[in-house]
Amino acid sequence: MRDRSYQKLFLLFLVGVLFWHFPAPQGLSLQAWHLLILFVLTIITLVLKCLSMGAIAFLSMVTGCLTGVLTIEKCLDVYGKTLVWLVLFSFFIARGFTTTGLGTRIAYFFTSVFGRNVLGLSYGFALTDLLLAPAVPSNTARGAGIIFPIIKSLAEEFDGLPTPTPVKRKIGSFLIKVGFQANVITSTLFLTALAGNPLAAAFAKDQSIEISWTKWALAASLPGILCLILMPLIVYWAYPPCIKQIPNARAVAKERLKAMGPMSSPQIIMALTFVTLLGLWMFGGPLGIKDTLAGLIGIVILLLTKVLTWDDVAKEHEGWSTFIWFGALIMLGNQLKDYGVIHWFGESISTSIHGMDWVTAFAIVTLVYFYSHYFFASTTALVSTMYAIFLQVLLQSGASPFGSAMMLIGFGCLSSCLTHYGTGPAPVFFGANYVSMRDWWRIGFLLSVVYIIIWWSIGFPWWRLLGLI
Repeated sequence: MRDRSYQKLFLLFLVGVLFWHFPAPQGLSLQAWHLLILFVLTIITLVLKCLSMGAIAFLSMVTGCLTGVLTIEKCLDVYGKTLVWLVLFSFFIARGFTTTGLGTRIAYFFTSVFGRNVLGLSYGFALTDLLLAPAVPSNTARGAGIIFPIIKSLAEEFDGLPTPTPVKRKIGSFLIKVGFQANVITSTLFLTALAGNPLAAAFAKDQSIEISWTKWALAASLPGILCLILMPLIVYWAYPPCIKQIPNARAVAKERLKAMGPMSSPQIIMALTFVTLLGLWMFGGPLGIKDTLAGLIGIVILLLTKVLTWDDVAKEHEGWSTFIWFGALIMLGNQLKDYGVIHWFGESISTSIHGMDWVTAFAIVTLVYFYSHYFFASTTALVSTMYAIFLQVLLQSGASPFGSAMMLIGFGCLSSCLTHYGTGPAPVFFGANYVSMRDWWRIGFLLSVVYIIIWWSIGFPWWRLLGLI
């Protein structure tokens, strides 16, 4: 296996050397071209699993520095970003649920309510995320901090701990994938469901397109809810759990809850900390408490009360590994923007569709916008970098102003379904090691096609019915 990994690395090295000596495309500097090659090879190396993800991140950074494409300061600066730390803090919070046994208690509760079958459980989590979405303006806080620990507890309860190499498991893999995709979909439904959403609304307003909270919710409601209803069914078909029915699960769960007795002191502290975190994520903005600070406050409470020990934090291997590789991908994405690669990409699209009818232009632009998320490790980064450019291109083609703005809004959120690094919660769910990278990308692409068809076919008729276009 090791020899094959080295063979893959050597082949990628040769490909990189070959393209490295190609002249840069018109409009790109040579350094920007080399950075793009480095980014693409990094992604391919991750997909092929030539090394562990942390090792690949370090290899990419070292290669960039030695070739002069990156500096060590740029490589390490990213680990001061709040998003990277929020992802790490989510793993620590999840460990608190596991250590205290509160996660198991909650898992039994969910099973007692929704546990007729695995599909019912998945809809229970989707509904929970939907109810939280309007009030928790961070999809990472909502998905990774709230939903993920509960799903992981359920997965461990039914399947045990994940293996070093993910395999098709009974329940955990299915719930992890559905939980993440539900978080992606609910992020499209409300202006306040994702940090980048108000930014998109502001860009639209710059083009005299007013999108209020109510307009956003109404416009996204029908295509969004359809996606949320169909998604678990599609995952259930494409990635079925080995165990679909849970015989007597509700009765068993109730019995085990009864046998557990009243909540222990650590469980009570963990629950109160969790409620505090939820409150800070909902209402901490006016107090100057941002999402990452709220997460850190929660962890400090758990450490002070000895619900968690420092050894628990230090031994959270999945979290620290995710911290390393996710930070490296964010850094590469930011550098692509700084070197002008993203702007060049948008300008190239604008030039290529010049003179087309608006329907064809609309289809091409929205598709390119959706799948350009492969180059981003953050939904907010995609929106801040690409949204205004692509909206302007659509308006110049003669497409509906509101329809263009809203479609790009939906696609900006939904496109994070594609990869294990495309948005804050993705590395947390993927880092649980219940779903292989191949399956993650395969199911993500399948769902992307479904999401696009739903929004294309339902969006415009729905918005016309509402009188928005």
